[in-house]
Amino acid sequence: MLASRQGSGVFVTALDAPEDWDSVLRRAGVVAVIEARVAIETEAAALAASRRTPADLRAIRRALADRAAHRSDIESHVDADTVFHRSIVAAAHNPVLLDLFDSFTPRLREAMVEMLRIRRVFGGDEDHDAHAVLARAIADRDAKGADDLSRAHLLALRDALA
Repeated sequence: MLASRQGSGVFVTALDAPEDWDSVLRRAGVVAVIEARVAIETEAAALAASRRTPADLRAIRRALADRAAHRSDIESHVDADTVFHRSIVAAAHNPVLLDLFDSFTPRLREAMVEMLRIRRVFGGDEDHDAHAVLARAIADRDAKGADDLSRAHLLALRDALA
């Protein structure tokens, strides 16, 4: 990489070009992606509990209901689950967190579909109830509870994959 400075010349700023973010995510293992989700989504859940609006709550509840309705087909379930988690990140009202989450979505979707095809178990009542409790913590403005619930859910997912 070269940088040009008026009147000074051209200088080498790096020997390697920075890697494209999509390439990094495609190569990243699903465990690494989930660990990054922990960082993004736990903070987003806490912020959502503090910042959520009535419209945000409606979007979260709609996404939760849609998630409940899509518990039998793997791809539909993963898509509905992603919409639910995205609604929480959106309710944090932090555009950087939302952009980061959105950048993970294609790689995460691919990995989750693959994992569920292998496990063949998904969409159970316990899993859905955990998502409902998270939505309730956000509705109750319980930032600590939302953070803890989000972290516990994602770490359990990571541990199941490791």
